[in-house]
Amino acid sequence: MLIETKGLKKTFKSRGKEVEAVRGVDLAVKEGEIFGLLGPNGAGKTTTMRMLSTLIEPTEGRAVVCGHDLAGDQAGVRRDIGYVGQEGGTWGEVTARDELIMQGRLYGMSKRTASDRAETVLEAFQLTEFADRNIKTYSGGQKRRLDIALGIMHEPKLLFLDEPTTGLDPQSRAHMWDEVRALRERGTAIFLTTHYLDEADALCDRLAIIDHGEIVTEGTPLALKKEVAGDVVAIGVNGRSEAAQNLLGAEDFVREVEAGGADPATGIAVMRLYVDDGSTALPALLRALDGADIAAASIELHRPSLDDVFLKQTGRSLREEETAA
Repeated sequence: MLIETKGLKKTFKSRGKEVEAVRGVDLAVKEGEIFGLLGPNGAGKTTTMRMLSTLIEPTEGRAVVCGHDLAGDQAGVRRDIGYVGQEGGTWGEVTARDELIMQGRLYGMSKRTASDRAETVLEAFQLTEFADRNIKTYSGGQKRRLDIALGIMHEPKLLFLDEPTTGLDPQSRAHMWDEVRALRERGTAIFLTTHYLDEADALCDRLAIIDHGEIVTEGTPLALKKEVAGDVVAIGVNGRSEAAQNLLGAEDFVREVEAGGADPATGIAVMRLYVDDGSTALPALLRALDGADIAAASIELHRPSLDDVFLKQTGRSLREEETAA
């Protein structure tokens, strides 16, 4: 294992009060995998990553990173990891080539070795064309690629990526995903944080969902979605929502019903029904409502997603959390 944690906690003091940012996290990350920590803003993702990368000390718990004890061998951890924060760390007044060579020199490389390694990394991240321009002239996507290039300049065993695609346009995000996958293929394990459901689903071999500083579930994206068995039918009703919930929940083919509160603007309350086969359940549900003289204001059928997993584990939608934020 590249990362093993037990009971990792972090408490901050704010205005005379203690705030638990991370509440006893247990994680295990294997060699050669992309592991994701998924959750809304403020859930504890960045704090967990900053502890594992030695930037802040845990309040409690223990961790081993790349074979080094987090408390006893921080220098060993730093030698074997790369870290790319949300804000990046480039300096606009120098070139990408100069930044990379300096990074290599900081890790003890000779000038020749650092120069050769910089050339390799520039080519791998498609930065060669503008490698000798000042970084302040780069686009957001180009700067983000350089951030990751700096993080792997010393060929770490493990790379930490904190929200790697935040602020990027869709094309740049897709390119960044390709770069992350390529790093894994070249043998670098990735630990990334994200609040993007599609990113976690597309990239991660395994992931953990964190909420309010606690891990609520962990597994492969496919396995987590399978926990939400069958299809999901979302039905909105305007009035008589409790009657509709009781009526539809009594149907034999409905495994579970989750009721939502009414939207203040529309008055429509949406309930989510978990069924084995949505295509056959849908007409039967509509017939049941019609027979009780309850009109459906909206209806939607979809396969389970990571948002359904988050909703099932926390009672809230991650999409709605991020939209509100």
